[in-house]
Amino acid sequence: MAAQAALPLPTSSSADPPALEATDRILQEIASVGRRLKAMDLKITDLTVASSSIRADITGFRETANALDQRLTAVEDQVAALPDQETELRCL
Repeated sequence: MAAQAALPLPTSSSADPPALEATDRILQEIASVGRRLKAMDLKITDLTVASSSIRADITGFRETANALDQRLTAVEDQVAALPDQETELRCL
């Protein structure tokens, strides 16, 4: 690819004031767009980090729920294995 020569920016001696004002506005707009793009990139990075954190939390909640479910099942099994109190009272 052939290298393209950068167009020279007008200077106060080479351009009239309206052209300088237009150039300044264009440069300010380009800088503004650059700042917005940078901010968007940071927001995307923040969202990606937050998403990963949320996924990790959800995985942790699932693991906790599974552990609690297993403990509940074990307690229910223990309760089911207990002798029936009504039957014991009749035997007395």
